[in-house]
Amino acid sequence: MGNLLYNLFIILYKLALGLASLWNPKARLWVQGRKNILKKIRQEFQKTPAVVAGIRKHDGTVMPGNKKDNPPGQIQTIWMHCASLGEFEQGRPLLEKIRIAYPRAIIVLTFFSPSGYEVRKNYSGADHIFYLPLDTPSNAEQFIEIIQPGLVLWVKYEYWFHYLLGLKQKKIPVLLISGIFRKSQLFFKSYGGYMREILACFTHFFVQNEESGILLNSIGISNKVTLSGDTRFDRVIEIAEKFEPISLVDKFCGSNRVLVAGSTWTEDEEELTHYVKSHPEIRFIIAPHEVDRDTILNLKKEFPSAMVYSEFENEGGSLKEGKNLLIIDNIGMLARLYRYADIAYVGGGFGDDGIHNVLEAAVFGKPVIFGPVYHKYFEAIELLDSGGAISIENALQLEAVLEKLWSHQDELIKCGNAARNYVYSRAGATEIILEYIQRNRLLTI
Repeated sequence: MGNLLYNLFIILYKLALGLASLWNPKARLWVQGRKNILKKIRQEFQKTPAVVAGIRKHDGTVMPGNKKDNPPGQIQTIWMHCASLGEFEQGRPLLEKIRIAYPRAIIVLTFFSPSGYEVRKNYSGADHIFYLPLDTPSNAEQFIEIIQPGLVLWVKYEYWFHYLLGLKQKKIPVLLISGIFRKSQLFFKSYGGYMREILACFTHFFVQNEESGILLNSIGISNKVTLSGDTRFDRVIEIAEKFEPISLVDKFCGSNRVLVAGSTWTEDEEELTHYVKSHPEIRFIIAPHEVDRDTILNLKKEFPSAMVYSEFENEGGSLKEGKNLLIIDNIGMLARLYRYADIAYVGGGFGDDGIHNVLEAAVFGKPVIFGPVYHKYFEAIELLDSGGAISIENALQLEAVLEKLWSHQDELIKCGNAARNYVYSRAGATEIILEYIQRNRLLTI
């Protein structure tokens, strides 16, 4: 019965996306990206032996080789699947460590969402990057047959039954990395037997927190769970330590006090409106979660004192009188923007889904402010407990917090140091997972 309902869900999901693609750009990308996808994947893999016949250097380039360099059976494929961009950044530290440790491996990266694939489709750390074909028995069987993975890494969540079942039947090891579980999930309900079958397909779970381990233990999964922590901590530390300046942002900020608001939604921007307009002496940078044309136009209307990054760039970085806000209209820059902040605001905390990534700001030693919806995110809770973050309920409270931090520099520095120390204290998940792979000889190349 569970299998029947699941297959019905997949069919309805495909139909719903097809309908939504008539007016929704993201849905359109989702549908178009999967047209003849298995044919494209097969064609790409027919070229693979020529590409990996040599020895890959650490910079990703391949030196010419011969048959002796890669004896039969010594080339393995590693498949990492990510739901979207955030999960990719989470899995990226491990993927890049594996690339160094196993330079002859073929790396396949798949995404479910256009917001991941479209941004990272040219990522040089993988040999092949695809949309994941829809989870039907036929698609799963063909995809696995084409890429023939030796090791599979799924990041955080996404539990596609036919893929996982196919991998289990072929005895291909599947690791869930940076996994996180909550009591409200179907796995832990009395009627969640079918979902528990999906979890049984994983070879090992690397979980972010102790609660996740306890929940897995409660359904009989205990001997294949490791409390590793979250690889996102390793990723944001890497970004901070390899920081690359952004000259136009540097110019915009100058010697002024700076507030960077990242991954904002309309609700967040409404909380900031009055403060931005009443403090022309402060430089504000807003990087909205969505950067489509309508979002940027609405922000320009809401903030008459704003410049748009792409326009600022096209004009050669010419600063205009009275412009104290910079709107970022691209994706991929935010993690570096927090470096320029004195105080960081992370969006999402006034919406149903909750806040976005607080670690990107905290790693730079910045006090982090966010809205009241954060309780699903253990790192936000721990950051608050450490003294590195402040949660606010409304615009008045936000303004009071900002004024306190601006006027008490010692408090601002103390809060920022607590944020940085928290992030660095949680590093190391990537090495734990890599050590498991090596110790259990999951890759033999």
